[in-house]
Amino acid sequence: MRILGIDPGSLKTGFGVIEVLRGSFKLVDCGYISNSSKSPLPRRFLKIFSELNNVIDRSSPDCAAIETLFYFKNPRTAFKLGEARGVAVLAAAHHQLEIHEYEPRRIKQAVIGFGSAHKFQIKKMVSSLLGLKTIEGPEDVTDALAVAICHAHHLKAEVRRQ
Repeated sequence: MRILGIDPGSLKTGFGVIEVLRGSFKLVDCGYISNSSKSPLPRRFLKIFSELNNVIDRSSPDCAAIETLFYFKNPRTAFKLGEARGVAVLAAAHHQLEIHEYEPRRIKQAVIGFGSAHKFQIKKMVSSLLGLKTIEGPEDVTDALAVAICHAHHLKAEVRRQ
């Protein structure tokens, strides 16, 4: 099974595709979509949509997992993130992918074992789970891979319950 993980953002949207093989994980693709803060929002959203479509076309995931919104003091930031998240969901839905949503705390719990983990702990554990020395790029890439790993753990737990 291949899982596309998405960490949405209007300036940086991280993505990571992993393959789950008998309980182990293999990195298929990862990176981020970068936008300029000077670019109008509609252009940023079009770029996110177009580039996620390219990622889906080249990596052929079976499903997508995306991080949900968390608390923001600034409503404008929350709206921009929500809109970017909607565009990412649209790209996955455009390819008829089943979409799963996870809260940041649940992602950390699934990857690290506790929901208050720090970014450096997530990066270290994600690298270890994927058999990599390190993960190149901004935290958005690691976060997207963590979302995909979280979903893989969720699927494994579902199978055990059945």
